[in-house]
Amino acid sequence: MAKAVKKKENKSFFKLIKWFWILFATGVFAGILIFLLASWGVFGDLPDFERLENPQTNLASQIISSDGELLGKYYLDDNRTDVAFEELPTHLVDALVATEDVRHFEHSGIDARGTLRAFIYLGSKGGASTISQQLAKQLFTGPAARGWERYTQKIKEWVIATRLERQYTKEEIIAMYFNIYDFGNNADGIRSASRIYFGKEPRALDVKESAMLVGMFKNSSLYNPTPHRNPEGTLNRRNVVLAQMAKYGYITQKEKDSLYEIPLSLQFSPENHREGLATYFRMYLQGFMNDWAKKNPKPALDGERDKWNLFLDGLKIYTTIDSRMQKNAEDAVEQHMTKLQAEFFVQNTAERNKTAPFLDLDKEEIDRIMDRAMKNSDRWREMKKQGKSEKVIRASFMKPTQMTIFDWKSETKGKDTIMSPIDSIRYHKAILRTAMMSMEPQTGHVKAWVGGINYTHFQYDNVYRGRNQAGSTFKPFVYAAAIDQLRRTPCDSLIDTQHCIAAGKHGNMEAWCPKNSNGKYSGEMMTLKYALAHSVNSITAKLIDEVGPAPVAAIASKLGITGDILPVPSLALGTQDVSVYEMVGAYGAFVNQGVYVKPVMVTRIEDKNGTVLYEYVPETRDVMSKDVAYAMVNLMEGVTHGGASGARLRHNFGVNRTDYKEIMTGYPYELENPIAGKTGTTQNQSDGWFMGMVPNLVTGVWVGGEDRATHFKTITYGQGAAMALPIWGLYMKSNYANKDLGISEAAFDKPEDMSINVDCEKVKQDMLDQGTPEDDLDDLDF
Repeated sequence: MAKAVKKKENKSFFKLIKWFWILFATGVFAGILIFLLASWGVFGDLPDFERLENPQTNLASQIISSDGELLGKYYLDDNRTDVAFEELPTHLVDALVATEDVRHFEHSGIDARGTLRAFIYLGSKGGASTISQQLAKQLFTGPAARGWERYTQKIKEWVIATRLERQYTKEEIIAMYFNIYDFGNNADGIRSASRIYFGKEPRALDVKESAMLVGMFKNSSLYNPTPHRNPEGTLNRRNVVLAQMAKYGYITQKEKDSLYEIPLSLQFSPENHREGLATYFRMYLQGFMNDWAKKNPKPALDGERDKWNLFLDGLKIYTTIDSRMQKNAEDAVEQHMTKLQAEFFVQNTAERNKTAPFLDLDKEEIDRIMDRAMKNSDRWREMKKQGKSEKVIRASFMKPTQMTIFDWKSETKGKDTIMSPIDSIRYHKAILRTAMMSMEPQTGHVKAWVGGINYTHFQYDNVYRGRNQAGSTFKPFVYAAAIDQLRRTPCDSLIDTQHCIAAGKHGNMEAWCPKNSNGKYSGEMMTLKYALAHSVNSITAKLIDEVGPAPVAAIASKLGITGDILPVPSLALGTQDVSVYEMVGAYGAFVNQGVYVKPVMVTRIEDKNGTVLYEYVPETRDVMSKDVAYAMVNLMEGVTHGGASGARLRHNFGVNRTDYKEIMTGYPYELENPIAGKTGTTQNQSDGWFMGMVPNLVTGVWVGGEDRATHFKTITYGQGAAMALPIWGLYMKSNYANKDLGISEAAFDKPEDMSINVDCEKVKQDMLDQGTPEDDLDDLDF
């Protein structure tokens, strides 16, 4: 009986073992079959070898400064720039492994222990997705599906994960995962996230910052650290990551407890196309790149050539802009324009100017300006698209509405208010504009580019697109032609009396008799050097009469001034419209020994793999001899006289007056090195210019209104020395404070065997030695 029972028990045991192995084999077979079916595409397409080798991710194109800093990016939806594993700090990788996949370096894409645990506990003790599986989902399968689709999606992720493991190293998979993840707030990938949330590159992240970013992998929408989202939840999630790091020995318990007490310490810096450094330059560069892409398609693929996509292809654009000098330039503009604008508002209250911000216009002329501005506005265009009638559109401009207007006093430069659109147009017409460009004359490399006061509110670029009358900054071209063609010297003398060019001469339709800016004439002899430093119009008129307008127009054209340059006498006083870009290039030839170098902004373009697609070739031409170029520099070295001398600070040109000192921002600038420069002021003070030069840097600054009728009433505030020069002074002071920039403090290079006499004091002494009575020389301004 006992034997029968025992035999029956053994039979049951063997039956159980049999069924176990049958089920086990079935499970293994089913698993293999499922994997095979998935790999054959039964559950949906899988990426082939080529797609695994080159996953399709949109990469932002990078704008890189000459000092290696990232100026900005071009992107549509994905603000992504890949970084290599070697650029990731160790504690960032440790945080990821400890939190997301502690056995990452042990498995082959699927964590068997984790998967078994997830099945047994139905996910209550954590999921089983490895970093490789999560990468597979991010790259190929997309967001988690529901129901049966989620199971098939999971199977596909397993298959893809194993293939990724065969295709890439463990380190490459980690880097790819960091690069693909969307951290929110336009922070696509770890590099953008590091810059946007902490204002630094990934390699500079500390442990607590790394822990916060890794914590966001769980759900970046939920664990969003920005103040208006979920900073408390993000802090708690960061501490969970720190606890995991301590659990697996990546940090000590003491370090964990210490880091727990530290807040998130965000340095939130949103990245978009309208904010950040060099916004106007970046928009100019976008046009440059679009033109380049049209002329330089991608290499042929299957007989077809596609265009490069600036927003998707991850190009690297190496520029000449120096981020430090760009920051100095933008800071200088903000410092001075804030004060200048405040004074302009004071002088244009309703009590002081009933037609503010316009001067010298009647109501009909003002109405024309406002009507044109209204029709050019976004509101008008948008309502036109909607099919609204003109009557309805005009009525909408009269109704007060909520809006944001520009305001220098606001930290964001925007102030929320209620105002009618037509009043906002008039308000913004009162805002003075500016442009500034700085260039290395020997290479043409543009080091700083400020196209306006604030790109968010004013998109028009005044460096390249803006054209304004040059005023007295055009006079050096007249002097250069006279020295070059007539062998004049800076020490030659002419008498300061009104000069008329008769009708019919030099193409004049009627007599041209320009006046000096103050309407007075000294009747004394003065050297060309003195006359240029003091912008004496009568002397310039005599010079253009002697040399003729045609040679002046020709030399200006060779120096890069474009457009129709009419060879008429009035050209001498700067009636020609020019851009800051052109003027800086032109003045660069004076410093560069007579050789014009076309301004350069881009030195190299690479694709995402580092293949060089473009390298610039300098465009140069000889315009004048070294001697003539140096004579011009010497003429503009305002040592003790003239408006430009305010930069050198050897002469205060009236800055001790209380009203003037109010807008001489940053004075004194304490620049004692050799400087050449020229101020410029146009009729009615509509434009204020300053061109400043040292041996290895030429800078141009323009300040004025959007309309010529927007200007200061008097020349006290409206001249170039008050409107533009302070920006240059502040900028150069900051540049010289940073010795690493290498801005020259030396004298300008003088050619050997100089054939043109530039030493006017020596001329004076020679005249005395030759017996000229000293009394006769007292009336001669040197």
